[in-house]
Amino acid sequence: MNQAPKQDVLDRLTKAWHERAVALKAVSFGLVGLVNSAVDFGVFSFAYYYLGLPIIAANTLAWVIAVTGSYVLNSTITFAVESGRKLGVKRYFAFALSQVAGFFANTATVWCLVELVHIPAWAAKVAAIAVSFAVNFSLSHFVVFRARPGGGAN
Repeated sequence: MNQAPKQDVLDRLTKAWHERAVALKAVSFGLVGLVNSAVDFGVFSFAYYYLGLPIIAANTLAWVIAVTGSYVLNSTITFAVESGRKLGVKRYFAFALSQVAGFFANTATVWCLVELVHIPAWAAKVAAIAVSFAVNFSLSHFVVFRARPGGGAN
């Protein structure tokens, strides 16, 4: 009879620790995202305003550069335990592929806000970055860098 309360406490502590770990990863992912958002925003602005690329081309160039930086930083910082702090071509492509949903959300947001709502491209890009954050973190945490059975990094 005494075992049940101990197990309940252990279960609650385990759950709290796991939720804390996810929250810390989300914060770390967000901080990495701030760096990558600055890169994304800078490359987009340069390509759109100075090179005169169309919105979708400028956004694609910015995304490719930012997703590469995001992969490196998230592999070595945010998801270091899951990745073993190792970079790999297979995992990079899995990460990039998983981020395509975030890219589409980002691109659709920036395009709609500029073309349909007529707000400045820089403001639309800021909104698009916020939209894609939720998509990107979810896919990174639950798909690419999920905990593997046996704790090994794949």
